[in-house]
Amino acid sequence: QVQLVESGGGLVQAGGSLRLSCAASGRTFINNAMGWFRQAPGKGREFVATINWSGDITYYEHSVKGRFTISRDNAKSTVYLQMNSLKPEDTAVYYCAATNNRPLYYINNYYQDKAYDYWGQGTQVTVSS
Repeated sequence: QVQLVESGGGLVQAGGSLRLSCAASGRTFINNAMGWFRQAPGKGREFVATINWSGDITYYEHSVKGRFTISRDNAKSTVYLQMNSLKPEDTAVYYCAATNNRPLYYINNYYQDKAYDYWGQGTQVTVSS
């Protein structure tokens, strides 16, 4: 059974930083894509960032580009989201997602949650003004 477990959320002041981690277990992923989504209160889940297996291809949602960085360590089966210059509008539950050994190269709808096969339980990020 695949498990994705997020950690690293919390409360931070505007302008601060947080680093989210997502550890995968239960199966060995090969050449898959992993991503981060978020859901703010009263809103739908939205795409934040995604990364391919080798880490050399990344895509970001426009509002986080230049502030957030996604990375992965395949030896640790972990994906990270470094979030800098945080804003109150970044407040949301952040979810980790993974595809089932489908490369990012073949996923045109990487920004849609239906493109991903596995999900974590989410971690709360709150940015105060």
